[in-house]
Amino acid sequence: MNGSLRHVAVALLTAASLIVSPAFAQALQGQSQSPAQQQQGQTAPNAQPASQPGAQTGSAASEPARDLKATMGPDYSYGRAAFPNILAPYTPQNIPEPMLTNSTRLDQLIQDGKLMLSLDDAISLALENNLSISVERFVPWISETQLLKAKAGGIPQSASTQQVVLGSSPSVSFDPIFTAGYSWYHSNVPVNNPFISGTGTGTNILVVNQNSSAVNFGYSQGFHTGTDLSVTLNTPRTATNEPDVFFNPAFSPVLTATLSQPLLNGFGILPNTRYIIEAKNQLKVANSLFAQQVITVVTQTSNDYWELVYDRQNVKVEEAAVGVSQKLWEDNKKQLEIGTMAPLDVLTAESQLATDQQNLIVAQTTKLQQETVLLNDIAKNLLAQDVAGIEIVPTTPIATPDIVENIPLQDAVQEAWKKRPELYQADLNLTNSQIEVKATRNALLPSLNAYVQYISQGLNGTGFNTTGINGTFVADPEAPLVDANGVPILINGNEAFTGAPASTTAVSHGGVSDALSQLFRNQYPTYAAGITLTMPLRNRSAQADSARAQFDERQQRVQYRQTENIIVINVRNAIIALAQDRSQVAAAEKARNLAQQTLDAEQKKYQLGSSTSYQVVLRSRDLTAAQGTALRAQANLAEALVNFNQAMGRTLEVQHITVADAMRGEMTRDPLIPGTPVPGSVIGAK
Repeated sequence: MNGSLRHVAVALLTAASLIVSPAFAQALQGQSQSPAQQQQGQTAPNAQPASQPGAQTGSAASEPARDLKATMGPDYSYGRAAFPNILAPYTPQNIPEPMLTNSTRLDQLIQDGKLMLSLDDAISLALENNLSISVERFVPWISETQLLKAKAGGIPQSASTQQVVLGSSPSVSFDPIFTAGYSWYHSNVPVNNPFISGTGTGTNILVVNQNSSAVNFGYSQGFHTGTDLSVTLNTPRTATNEPDVFFNPAFSPVLTATLSQPLLNGFGILPNTRYIIEAKNQLKVANSLFAQQVITVVTQTSNDYWELVYDRQNVKVEEAAVGVSQKLWEDNKKQLEIGTMAPLDVLTAESQLATDQQNLIVAQTTKLQQETVLLNDIAKNLLAQDVAGIEIVPTTPIATPDIVENIPLQDAVQEAWKKRPELYQADLNLTNSQIEVKATRNALLPSLNAYVQYISQGLNGTGFNTTGINGTFVADPEAPLVDANGVPILINGNEAFTGAPASTTAVSHGGVSDALSQLFRNQYPTYAAGITLTMPLRNRSAQADSARAQFDERQQRVQYRQTENIIVINVRNAIIALAQDRSQVAAAEKARNLAQQTLDAEQKKYQLGSSTSYQVVLRSRDLTAAQGTALRAQANLAEALVNFNQAMGRTLEVQHITVADAMRGEMTRDPLIPGTPVPGSVIGAK
């Protein structure tokens, strides 16, 4: 018995080592290469080498500054553990409901019915309440669920409506599967040949009764090498009215262990785990997309904030213009009454007043509209009781920075390539496309599957055994024993009769435990091995998938270069805008000062009678236009700094924002108390 068990163990271990060792060696060889070597060494023969943009992706993907993985909150890429609660994997996970109410920070900033808002508080509120961020927050979690599905051996579902699956998918489940079953069977079978069935002769149709029941167990699991292991244990119990059986009822358990391994198509770790690798990369893409959305919202909120600051200042400029026009009109009217001024001058002043009042209405309307835009950036519920129609008072003034960063274009582009999430996403997409090329290349091979199998059986039950014959017969007077001539046969001088020998019968009792003992003692073993070759003669489907994968990879290379060029354009435009807006601020400030001096001089001349009201109106218009231009230039410079940080990929670090805080929707910094000094601006800092 021990020798048979040793033979079984040696056979299974040998087969497993022959199957798994090549795959393990292949995995070690792939892990020993750097990402850049793997991308260049596994590229299709007709691919462009290092001169293509994808050749730079190996080192770029390892940049820690670009790995913007959000680590806060539960990780849905891990399923619910079966211990200590074995029912946990069969219950849904508790996904919290989304928060659709405004954060408490918004209420803290309201004073006297006005929202006193600094730039830092606006950004914090946007991270807590902006619905675009809230929507994008689900994307990494959804990607984690698809990684969990890939770990189980399934095919992750993409966000697009069309799911493209190239090549052959893993045919095994990486999650162990346990099965248990019970079956019961009863049948009455009419017998057409009683001699074969052993039921004897008779004129009536004989019926064989069969009753059976079985408890079956099974275990199966697939591995990353493509290996599939299945173990089944069947324990049937049968009972019948047939007399020619050894055991009735009988127990005949069967243990079957099968180990199979693909040797060509589906062989190795990469073809079987490509969805896991791609899902991990896709999770990084999702985290990067979330970070990109945070950057977009922070940039948009900052620009909307500066627009509101400009609109409020512009309202003050228009109010001042109305005040000047109002005073001029009133003075002219008084002079008309005393006869020292012509009516035309009064009409001119009144016309200017009406124009300035119209401009004031437009400025006030624009300010109200911009408040609505900014409120939408920082609030979830626009109809909340304390928020609806509230006036927003920006507390961070527009400040002209003394130094505007002047960085060479080459250095700026290199920094942006390292920090911009778009290039990181393009790099990961290119990596996934290269994995698809390798997987579909393996799917071109024929299917060559090998298997080894071990079967052990047992048989026992209740049996009937004849223990002995006493040598006598039970006579039948009506049936004498005669020879061929009809003469009775005499035995010891007595006439012989037909009859049955007298015997004694013993009953042996056995059960499932005896049958299982035979099974596990390897008393009745069976060994099997085989190999199957399947060759599609034209193989057109696999060829199409391989070509499609290569085209997708080439397309990703082009898109990678396109993304690089877009970043170059963004950085260049941002640098030009910074320099231009800085010059415009200086020029607009000088023009405003000169317009103010000109108006003051014209008013003095008018008071001395050496000028006309029309000239004063013209100078007033010039000052109003100069003030509006100066404010617009300052707002443009502030927004240019914000856009420059976005183009350089610096937005998060400049605003001291972590993706974890944005993922939680809770900022750690406290609201800025209205009336306290505004911290120094760090916009544009490295």
